[in-house]
Amino acid sequence: MARTYALMGIVNVTPDSFSDGGSFLSPQAAISHALKLVLEGAEILDVGGESTRPGADPVPAALELERVMPVLEGLAAVQVAARISIDTSKADVARAAVGAGAGIVNDVTALRGDPEMAGVVAESGVDCCLMHMLGEPRTMQQDPRYEDVVDDVRAFLEERLRFAVDHGIAEERIMLDPGIGFGKTTAHNLALLERLGEIAQLGRPIVIGTSRKGFIGRLIADASGAARAAGVTHRLGGTIATNVMALERGASIFRVHDVGPVGDALAVAAATLGAQ
Repeated sequence: MARTYALMGIVNVTPDSFSDGGSFLSPQAAISHALKLVLEGAEILDVGGESTRPGADPVPAALELERVMPVLEGLAAVQVAARISIDTSKADVARAAVGAGAGIVNDVTALRGDPEMAGVVAESGVDCCLMHMLGEPRTMQQDPRYEDVVDDVRAFLEERLRFAVDHGIAEERIMLDPGIGFGKTTAHNLALLERLGEIAQLGRPIVIGTSRKGFIGRLIADASGAARAAGVTHRLGGTIATNVMALERGASIFRVHDVGPVGDALAVAAATLGAQ
């Protein structure tokens, strides 16, 4: 049975990402990791040179380019069997990445971070992912509040979808991401997962990114009575659970670190849902 979803493997070329910062900072390490993710089933590789973890400071475009371009060029040279996504909010980085073969721009600011970004995406004809984030990475977890998190996130994504289309980006090239963990409490994240179908009603592919995130560690600790959140190496089970639930509620693109085990879980879940 053909898959109706896609696995997006995370390739962080950063020293400070929350889960694997520094592990793949050298181009060769990042390329090798990307090829491993493809063997595990990744159909998209999301390459990023700037951490968006809570509290992260921005980096200049020149440094971001210095980190990601050797990786993008290396993947192009080996003709990697996956689509390439560039995780950036900077138009200059997106433009260079598209020139090196990237076919998706994954912008956590939903085209708000750089006034030239919408034009770069529209003119190049690549796909893009628009994500909801409250504030910016440096401040987003400082007491985030919503009237109704699902209604607010849906309204934001609907407005950004209209903005993108009005600026020349074809609607069929747009994906939407509710931004799990980006300016949300654990309760907000759970509400978004529970009511994800309301966001899927916008009619565009939904990207979900829960992989190894802090709220999973807190939920695991709460269930066991532990005083401290489970560390990033102990969050795979929770990552699998959240992705399976998201699949059932309409998500179709899963941005993950652990492509193999999450892919296995989604395959079984998809078969079960298909049988129903």
